[in-house]
Amino acid sequence: MSSIIGQDRAIGILMEALKHKRIHHAWIFNGPPGVGKFTTALAFAALLLDPTTQLTFGGELLADPDSQVQTLVRAGTHPDLFVVNKELARFSDEKSVRDSKQISIAKQVVDQFVLQPGAMAPSVRNEGAAGRVFIIDEADLMNAASQNALLKFLEEPPERMVIILVTSSEERLLTTIRSRAQRVYFGSLGQRGIEEWLARQELEIPDDERAWLIRFAEGSPGVLRLAHDGRLYEWWQRLEPMLRELERGQYAVELGPTMGELVKGWAESWVAAHKNASKEAANKAGADWMFRLLGNHWRSRLAKAAPMGKSGPYLAAIDAVHNAEPEMDSNVNIEFVMEKLSSEMTAVFAEAAAAAKA
Repeated sequence: MSSIIGQDRAIGILMEALKHKRIHHAWIFNGPPGVGKFTTALAFAALLLDPTTQLTFGGELLADPDSQVQTLVRAGTHPDLFVVNKELARFSDEKSVRDSKQISIAKQVVDQFVLQPGAMAPSVRNEGAAGRVFIIDEADLMNAASQNALLKFLEEPPERMVIILVTSSEERLLTTIRSRAQRVYFGSLGQRGIEEWLARQELEIPDDERAWLIRFAEGSPGVLRLAHDGRLYEWWQRLEPMLRELERGQYAVELGPTMGELVKGWAESWVAAHKNASKEAANKAGADWMFRLLGNHWRSRLAKAAPMGKSGPYLAAIDAVHNAEPEMDSNVNIEFVMEKLSSEMTAVFAEAAAAAKA
């Protein structure tokens, strides 16, 4: 837990539950992407499963770092810790699920990797606070059938079983699931927290890129790291002159094709680097990075334009970005989505420029 920065309140809630042995069977860790929810879930699971977890003289809850549980958790091989995500579809017993696009967590994945093992006795006998822990990452990607299957499980949970739902969109979870879970909120880090996190990393970043990454991350260390590794600052360097041209009401002919090229290149690199990655899921993730970059830029420009009463085109540009997101969910061609978005943003600023001249 000591490695997690800026989440003192969330960690305090978990530590109090452990100290007083009030361990709820279901938890929701909610908050922006990349702020430490999943890392905390793993650390919490390690403490729950470990019988050596105890209070230190300093009042902290720690486990023996050399215990069997900690060794297995570090290696990712603890038989009673299950990490469930959309990529597990590749290991489903059903071919239709294995061949899916991995953009949601199917009911068959929940059945096979949560409900079935959850109904069995723990593999390792111990006196820890929990016998089995399930972490469902991006839990909001569970479809309706998945959530309803999980809900029935939560209504009559096996003894000493804990489920942690990690999500950045808690509102997409069924109200009945939320009402049966202990909810813990994780917030964005402030400037000091981000700087502290960066100081711990072995990253050599030029000052201009560093400043841009901090603005882009908006308080999320995970987003900052992924943006750095994904070379998104290079995206910005290519797109920024075109966005300035567009903002002046001029048609940036290369904007749409360039956005499409960058997204496709990112997705191809991701699939090449991850053995079980889905091409469709990678395309959507790459497009999400592009939408985040554009949304971040237009929001920053809106903040400057609003005091001068010129917020209209920036609000419309932000809406255009939001409206493009569902098209990627529908598996529409990347180039088409980006070209359409470019045209819509151009029209917004061209209309504003014409009105200003009238």
